[in-house]
Amino acid sequence: MMKESNKEREGLPQEHREQPAGGNPGMLIPEVPTGERKIEHVRLCLEEEVGGRGITTGLERYRFRHHALPELDFEQVELSASFLSHRMRTPLLISSMTGGSRATGEINQRLAAAAQRRGWMLGVGSVRAAVEQEDLAATFRVRESAPDIPVIANLGAVQLNYGFGADQCRRAVDIAGADMLVLHLNSLQEVFQPEGNLSFKGLLKQIEQLCGALEVPVGIKEVGWGIDAEVAVQLVEAGASFIDVAGAGGTSWSQVEKFRSPDPVRKAAAEAFADWGNSTADCIAEVRAALPQTELIGSGGLTSGVDAAKTIALGADIAGFGRGLLGSAVASEEALDARLAQVELELSIAMFGIGAATIEELQGHKRLIRLG
Repeated sequence: MMKESNKEREGLPQEHREQPAGGNPGMLIPEVPTGERKIEHVRLCLEEEVGGRGITTGLERYRFRHHALPELDFEQVELSASFLSHRMRTPLLISSMTGGSRATGEINQRLAAAAQRRGWMLGVGSVRAAVEQEDLAATFRVRESAPDIPVIANLGAVQLNYGFGADQCRRAVDIAGADMLVLHLNSLQEVFQPEGNLSFKGLLKQIEQLCGALEVPVGIKEVGWGIDAEVAVQLVEAGASFIDVAGAGGTSWSQVEKFRSPDPVRKAAAEAFADWGNSTADCIAEVRAALPQTELIGSGGLTSGVDAAKTIALGADIAGFGRGLLGSAVASEEALDARLAQVELELSIAMFGIGAATIEELQGHKRLIRLG
């Protein structure tokens, strides 16, 4: 990943100072407050090589067969889509990334305003920091900037084993003004994270109870290692309304946390997991085959509108973009708008190139072929 310029990182605070230990019984390292950790995550995603190595999204294994006679006016290509009864101008999502500090809150507001202008769905980063610390809530309040688009609140699923219940989840939804909640699964990240919460035991039952208690749809996402069909089926049977596969091939959070770790053993061990995970394309294809009626988001390493087209043709309802938008979001409002417009144009051209006039026609399109 190319490093962003200093100008693009303007406004991000200087490196934090580690705080006194607390809230992590038995751990021998200082705990960094959640909000400061999010600043550090943004900085590392901009400055360091945090992509997986030796693994790809798998989308490069697919090609569209060009249709020389599409019998279609390019102006007729229509990107509108539906997700959980929400009608959207595009089938595109700004995936959950950040929040929890002044600087990252400003990024969230910029993302929200751009999503509103362009008609993208918006996910905010983990709202845990704001649930735990009220003065951080403003960094996740995006409704004023994005009054009309679907918004997804976000919490770590593992927090259900650390005192979070339906009330805290409702609070997260309320803070973001969200239409739905996504719980992220990040077991490997927690292992490598200095402040990690490691008890994932019994989590499926906790998820099932929450899905039954919450008034808004609850979905589940990974953070970059992918949800396969077996796990997706378990989650949907437990009551999940949607799945975001968040597959491998983009950001690797073991690599991100490697740069934060004060433990040389864990830092070295992270290298063994640089190629870990289930590729995005494989996850989408197998989850769609196993769950033909489930709402599905395809994310994980997408970089272009052609990637989005492949993702949707493989069976996703929505294509999600994360770190690939972050540099533009930090740079300027204009840079972010241009980046989103580019993705939309590439998606439209790919649809035109195979003769698909609508997102419904793109899904499962026979002109997407697997190579080899």
